[in-house]
Amino acid sequence: MTKISHTSRVLNEVLEVAQGLHGAGLISRRRMSEFEAFRQLEVHDMPPEQIKALREKAHVSQAVFAAVLNTSLSTVQKWEVGDKKPSGPSLKLLNLIERKGLAAVL
Repeated sequence: MTKISHTSRVLNEVLEVAQGLHGAGLISRRRMSEFEAFRQLEVHDMPPEQIKALREKAHVSQAVFAAVLNTSLSTVQKWEVGDKKPSGPSLKLLNLIERKGLAAVL
């Protein structure tokens, strides 16, 4: 599996603001740790069989999985047979579902 590290300009700016608020005593150390945890999130590519396994583990159809991921049924079908690879927000959601389960995105 290839790990992809995304350094988002927006995330960096949010963290900078949070650090300022923490420095001013408006954000607790615990809350600051939660913000910093976002930096640790890595996204990895998912092979077709892993995508299908995630969906089957959640006991949902391809159509329901597509709706949860805000994509089309044909896209999920293409992911599961390897004709297409998820990327961007879809890949991030798949990684989140892998870590936390389908309930994390509902």
